[in-house]
Amino acid sequence: MFSIIQAAGWPIWPLLLCSVLALALIIERLVSLRAARIVPPRLLDEVLQLARGPLPGPDVVSKLEQHSVLGQVLAAGLRSAAQQPRIGEAGLRQAFESAGRAAVHQLERYLTALGSIATAAPLLGLFGTVVGMIEIFGAQAPGTAGSPQQVAHGISVALYNTAFGLAIAIPALLFYRYFRARVDEYALRLEQAAERLLPLLLRQSAATAAARAA
Repeated sequence: MFSIIQAAGWPIWPLLLCSVLALALIIERLVSLRAARIVPPRLLDEVLQLARGPLPGPDVVSKLEQHSVLGQVLAAGLRSAAQQPRIGEAGLRQAFESAGRAAVHQLERYLTALGSIATAAPLLGLFGTVVGMIEIFGAQAPGTAGSPQQVAHGISVALYNTAFGLAIAIPALLFYRYFRARVDEYALRLEQAAERLLPLLLRQSAATAAARAA
Protein backbone atom coordinates (compact mmCIF):
# COMPACT_ATOMS: atom_id res chain seq x y z
CA MET A 1 0.00 0.00 0.00
CA PHE A 2 2.80 2.42 0.84
CA SER A 3 4.49 1.69 -2.48
CA ILE A 4 1.22 2.46 -4.28
CA ILE A 5 0.91 5.74 -2.41
CA GLN A 6 4.47 6.64 -3.37
CA ALA A 7 3.87 5.71 -7.01
CA ALA A 8 0.62 7.69 -7.21
CA GLY A 9 2.41 10.91 -6.29
CA TRP A 10 1.37 13.93 -4.26
CA PRO A 11 -2.27 14.12 -5.59
CA ILE A 12 -3.14 11.05 -3.55
CA TRP A 13 -2.57 12.83 -0.22
CA PRO A 14 -5.85 14.79 -0.38
CA LEU A 15 -7.58 11.48 -1.10
CA LEU A 16 -5.97 9.93 1.96
CA LEU A 17 -7.23 12.85 4.05
CA CYS A 18 -10.73 12.37 2.61
CA SER A 19 -10.64 8.67 3.43
CA VAL A 20 -9.70 9.28 7.05
CA LEU A 21 -12.32 12.01 7.41
CA ALA A 22 -15.03 9.88 5.77
CA LEU A 23 -14.26 6.94 8.06
CA ALA A 24 -14.42 9.18 11.14
CA LEU A 25 -17.76 10.66 10.04
CA ILE A 26 -19.26 7.25 9.31
CA ILE A 27 -18.26 5.89 12.71
CA GLU A 28 -19.56 9.00 14.48
CA ARG A 29 -22.92 8.84 12.70
CA LEU A 30 -23.28 5.09 13.31
CA VAL A 31 -22.89 5.74 17.02
CA SER A 32 -25.01 8.91 17.15
CA LEU A 33 -27.93 7.64 15.05
CA ARG A 34 -28.64 4.57 17.14
CA ALA A 35 -32.34 4.15 17.88
CA ALA A 36 -31.68 4.02 21.64
CA ARG A 37 -30.27 7.56 21.51
CA ILE A 38 -32.94 9.00 19.23
CA VAL A 39 -36.28 7.26 19.89
CA PRO A 40 -36.06 4.92 22.90
CA PRO A 41 -38.78 2.27 22.58
CA ARG A 42 -40.72 2.83 25.82
CA LEU A 43 -40.20 6.56 26.31
CA LEU A 44 -43.30 7.71 24.42
CA ASP A 45 -45.64 5.41 26.37
CA GLU A 46 -44.15 6.62 29.64
CA VAL A 47 -44.62 10.28 28.68
CA LEU A 48 -48.19 9.65 27.52
CA GLN A 49 -48.98 7.99 30.82
CA LEU A 50 -47.39 10.89 32.67
CA ALA A 51 -49.36 13.46 30.65
CA ARG A 52 -52.69 11.88 31.61
CA GLY A 53 -52.27 13.25 35.12
CA PRO A 54 -51.06 16.62 36.36
CA LEU A 55 -48.31 18.06 34.21
CA PRO A 56 -44.81 17.20 35.48
CA GLY A 57 -42.60 19.81 37.10
CA PRO A 58 -39.64 21.58 35.54
CA ASP A 59 -37.12 19.07 36.94
CA VAL A 60 -38.87 16.14 35.30
CA VAL A 61 -39.17 18.01 32.01
CA SER A 62 -35.46 18.91 32.10
CA LYS A 63 -34.49 15.26 32.67
CA LEU A 64 -36.75 14.23 29.81
CA GLU A 65 -35.12 16.80 27.54
CA GLN A 66 -31.66 15.43 28.30
CA HIS A 67 -32.73 11.82 27.83
CA SER A 68 -32.86 11.59 24.03
CA VAL A 69 -33.85 13.45 20.87
CA LEU A 70 -37.43 12.24 21.27
CA GLY A 71 -37.31 13.53 24.84
CA GLN A 72 -36.30 16.97 23.58
CA VAL A 73 -39.36 17.16 21.32
CA LEU A 74 -41.80 15.89 23.94
CA ALA A 75 -40.30 18.14 26.61
CA ALA A 76 -40.88 21.18 24.39
CA GLY A 77 -44.62 20.47 24.34
CA LEU A 78 -44.81 19.74 28.06
CA ARG A 79 -42.89 22.92 28.91
CA SER A 80 -45.11 25.06 26.70
CA ALA A 81 -48.27 23.58 28.22
CA ALA A 82 -46.95 24.13 31.74
CA GLN A 83 -45.78 27.70 31.15
CA GLN A 84 -48.90 28.74 29.22
CA PRO A 85 -51.87 26.87 30.72
CA ARG A 86 -54.29 28.36 28.17
CA ILE A 87 -52.15 27.64 25.15
CA GLY A 88 -54.10 26.51 22.11
CA GLU A 89 -53.49 23.91 19.46
CA ALA A 90 -51.62 26.37 17.24
CA GLY A 91 -49.22 27.28 20.04
CA LEU A 92 -48.51 23.65 20.91
CA ARG A 93 -47.94 22.74 17.29
CA GLN A 94 -45.54 25.65 16.96
CA ALA A 95 -43.58 24.42 19.99
CA PHE A 96 -43.42 20.88 18.62
CA GLU A 97 -42.41 22.08 15.15
CA SER A 98 -39.62 24.28 16.50
CA ALA A 99 -38.25 21.45 18.61
CA GLY A 100 -38.62 19.04 15.68
CA ARG A 101 -36.66 21.28 13.33
CA ALA A 102 -33.87 21.59 15.88
CA ALA A 103 -33.87 17.81 16.36
CA VAL A 104 -33.67 17.09 12.63
CA HIS A 105 -30.85 19.61 12.27
CA GLN A 106 -29.01 17.75 15.02
CA LEU A 107 -29.59 14.41 13.29
CA GLU A 108 -28.29 15.76 9.97
CA ARG A 109 -25.00 16.92 11.49
CA TYR A 110 -21.95 15.99 9.37
CA LEU A 111 -24.07 14.46 6.59
CA THR A 112 -23.30 17.38 4.28
CA ALA A 113 -19.58 16.80 4.80
CA LEU A 114 -19.96 13.09 4.08
CA GLY A 115 -21.94 13.80 0.91
CA SER A 116 -19.33 16.32 -0.19
CA ILE A 117 -16.57 13.73 0.22
CA ALA A 118 -18.59 11.22 -1.83
CA THR A 119 -18.90 13.83 -4.60
CA ALA A 120 -15.37 15.23 -4.48
CA ALA A 121 -13.36 12.00 -4.14
CA PRO A 122 -13.80 10.85 -7.79
CA LEU A 123 -12.94 14.35 -9.00
CA LEU A 124 -9.81 14.40 -6.89
CA GLY A 125 -8.88 10.98 -8.25
CA LEU A 126 -9.39 12.17 -11.81
CA PHE A 127 -7.31 15.26 -11.07
CA GLY A 128 -4.49 13.06 -9.79
CA THR A 129 -4.67 10.91 -12.90
CA VAL A 130 -4.51 13.95 -15.20
CA VAL A 131 -1.52 15.30 -13.27
CA GLY A 132 0.18 11.93 -13.54
CA MET A 133 -0.44 11.74 -17.29
CA ILE A 134 0.96 15.26 -17.76
CA GLU A 135 4.09 14.30 -15.84
CA ILE A 136 4.51 11.10 -17.87
CA PHE A 137 4.36 12.74 -21.28
CA GLY A 138 6.09 15.91 -20.13
CA ALA A 139 9.09 13.93 -18.94
CA GLN A 140 9.81 12.62 -22.45
CA ALA A 141 12.37 14.54 -24.44
CA PRO A 142 11.09 16.28 -27.58
CA GLY A 143 11.50 14.21 -30.72
CA THR A 144 11.91 10.95 -28.83
CA ALA A 145 9.36 8.27 -28.17
CA GLY A 146 9.30 6.35 -24.95
CA SER A 147 8.95 2.60 -24.98
CA PRO A 148 5.35 1.33 -24.91
CA GLN A 149 6.07 -0.62 -21.74
CA GLN A 150 7.24 2.48 -19.90
CA VAL A 151 4.27 4.52 -21.09
CA ALA A 152 1.84 1.76 -20.11
CA HIS A 153 3.42 1.48 -16.67
CA GLY A 154 3.23 5.22 -16.18
CA ILE A 155 -0.44 5.29 -17.16
CA SER A 156 -1.26 2.44 -14.76
CA VAL A 157 0.48 4.32 -11.95
CA ALA A 158 -1.47 7.49 -12.79
CA LEU A 159 -4.74 5.56 -12.66
CA TYR A 160 -4.10 4.67 -9.01
CA ASN A 161 -5.57 8.04 -8.10
CA THR A 162 -8.82 7.39 -9.94
CA ALA A 163 -9.15 3.93 -8.42
CA PHE A 164 -8.47 5.29 -4.94
CA GLY A 165 -10.97 8.10 -5.42
CA LEU A 166 -13.68 5.62 -6.45
CA ALA A 167 -12.82 3.36 -3.53
CA ILE A 168 -13.51 6.29 -1.18
CA ALA A 169 -16.56 7.67 -2.97
CA ILE A 170 -18.58 4.45 -3.26
CA PRO A 171 -18.82 3.55 0.46
CA ALA A 172 -19.14 7.23 1.41
CA LEU A 173 -22.12 7.62 -0.92
CA LEU A 174 -23.74 4.39 0.31
CA PHE A 175 -23.44 5.45 3.93
CA TYR A 176 -24.67 8.95 3.11
CA ARG A 177 -27.83 7.52 1.53
CA TYR A 178 -28.27 5.15 4.46
CA PHE A 179 -27.96 7.93 7.03
CA ARG A 180 -30.34 10.16 5.08
CA ALA A 181 -32.95 7.39 5.14
CA ARG A 182 -32.44 6.93 8.88
CA VAL A 183 -32.88 10.65 9.52
CA ASP A 184 -36.09 10.72 7.46
CA GLU A 185 -37.42 7.73 9.40
CA TYR A 186 -36.58 9.35 12.75
CA ALA A 187 -38.18 12.64 11.67
CA LEU A 188 -41.40 10.80 10.87
CA ARG A 189 -41.39 8.99 14.21
CA LEU A 190 -40.80 12.26 16.07
CA GLU A 191 -43.73 13.84 14.26
CA GLN A 192 -45.99 10.89 15.07
CA ALA A 193 -44.98 11.02 18.74
CA ALA A 194 -45.81 14.73 18.92
CA GLU A 195 -49.20 14.07 17.33
CA ARG A 196 -49.98 11.47 19.99
CA LEU A 197 -49.02 13.77 22.85
CA LEU A 198 -50.83 16.82 21.46
CA PRO A 199 -54.43 15.77 22.36
CA LEU A 200 -53.46 15.04 25.97
CA LEU A 201 -51.86 18.45 26.35
CA LEU A 202 -54.89 20.13 24.80
CA ARG A 203 -57.10 18.30 27.27
CA GLN A 204 -54.92 19.51 30.13
CA SER A 205 -55.09 23.07 28.79
CA ALA A 206 -58.89 22.92 28.50
CA ALA A 207 -59.24 21.49 32.01
CA THR A 208 -57.00 24.22 33.45
CA ALA A 209 -58.95 26.95 31.67
CA ALA A 210 -62.27 25.53 32.92
CA ALA A 211 -60.96 25.30 36.49
CA ARG A 212 -59.79 28.91 36.45
CA ALA A 213 -63.09 30.06 34.96
CA ALA A 214 -65.01 28.30 37.72
